[in-house]
Amino acid sequence: MPESNQLVDLVQLKIDEFLTEKHDELNAIAPELTALTDVGGALLSGGKRFRALFCYWGWQSVAGLSSSDDPFAENSASEDLTGVLLSASALELFHAAALVHDDIMDRSDTRRGAPSAHRRFEKMHIDGGWSGNAEAYGESSALLLGDLLLGWSDELLGRGIATLPRTSALAARKEFMTMRTEVMAGQFLDIHDESAWASYPESEALDRAQRVLIYKSAKYSVEAPLALGASLGAGTDEQMATLRAFGLPLGVAFQLRDDVLGIFGDPEVTGKPAGDDLREGKRTAIIAIAREKLSKSTNAILDELLGDPDLSSEQVDMIRSTLEDSGAVARVEKVISRNLERACEAIENANLAPTARARLLELAEAATTRSF
Repeated sequence: MPESNQLVDLVQLKIDEFLTEKHDELNAIAPELTALTDVGGALLSGGKRFRALFCYWGWQSVAGLSSSDDPFAENSASEDLTGVLLSASALELFHAAALVHDDIMDRSDTRRGAPSAHRRFEKMHIDGGWSGNAEAYGESSALLLGDLLLGWSDELLGRGIATLPRTSALAARKEFMTMRTEVMAGQFLDIHDESAWASYPESEALDRAQRVLIYKSAKYSVEAPLALGASLGAGTDEQMATLRAFGLPLGVAFQLRDDVLGIFGDPEVTGKPAGDDLREGKRTAIIAIAREKLSKSTNAILDELLGDPDLSSEQVDMIRSTLEDSGAVARVEKVISRNLERACEAIENANLAPTARARLLELAEAATTRSF
C-alpha cells in the first residue's frame, strides 16, 4: 500500500516541523523547557498512524480525489491536501497526549518498547541528582507534557482547517471536539470501573466494559478520524453515515484486538510487558465474558490477582490459561471477526471513491489482524 507509506512519511514531516517550531519557542523562554519537545518528539516518532490514515482516506472517500492510482502525484501541492495532513497530524498529537496521560494513570513503565514519558522525566531527575522525589517530578512533568500536546493538537487542527470553507471548518472542528469529550469520558469510565466494579451488578459487567471500549478507544481510533476527514471534504450526510457505519464496528474490533494483545501479546511485538493489562487491572470485555463462565471460587481468585502490579510470570500464565479455558478468548475472536465483517459490508456498495474504499478495506484488515 505505497500511498499509505507515503502518507505516514508526510504526516511525520508535518509533526517534526511543528515540534521544531515549538522547540524553538520553548527554548526562547528557557532551555530547560526543550525537554518537553524532546520527550514529546520521541513519543511521536513512531507508531502505525492508523488515525492519520483513516482521516486521509475519509477525506479521499468523499472528495473524489482517488481516481488516480497515485493520488499524491496530483495533489501533493494542493491546499486541501496540506490541510488534511495538518488535521491528520493533529489527531496524532491528540493520541500522544492521551497516551502520556494514560501511562501516568496506569503507571506504565514502557510505551512501544521504550520508557514511557513519565519514566523518561523521572530518569532525568535521577541522572541529574536533583533534590526531591524523582517519581513525582516525572509524573508532574509528563502531566504537563500531555496538556501541552493536547493544546498543540488543537492548534494544529486550527491550521489545518484555516483554508477550508466555513461550513467544512465548523463541521471538522465539531467532530474534533466531540472526539475529545468522548475520549475523556471513556478514560474516566475506565479508571472508575477499575475501582468501582464490585459496586455494580455482575450482570452489568460486560455492558460496562463495552461502554469503556467504545468511548475510550473504538470511536476515536477509527470513526472519529474518518468523520473528521469526511468533514474536511464536505461529505454528505449519507457518506458520513456510511463511514460511521464502517468506523464504529471496525473500531470495536480494533480495540478488542488490542485487549487480546494486552493479555497475550509478545512484548517484542507489542512493546509492553507480557500481561501488562492484567497487572493494571483492566476490566476488559475478555474479563467480563470469562467471569460469566467461571465458578465463584475461580472468579474470586481472578479478582484477587487482577490489578496486582507484582504479578509473576507464572501467575500471568495461569490467568491466561483460565481465560482461554473459559472460552472468553474464542468468543472475543468471533466478535472481532463479526465486527470486521459488518464494517466491510457497510462500504461494500457505498457512494465513496473506489480507490479510497479499497484502501479502507485494506486498513480494516491491518487494524484487526495485528501480530502477537
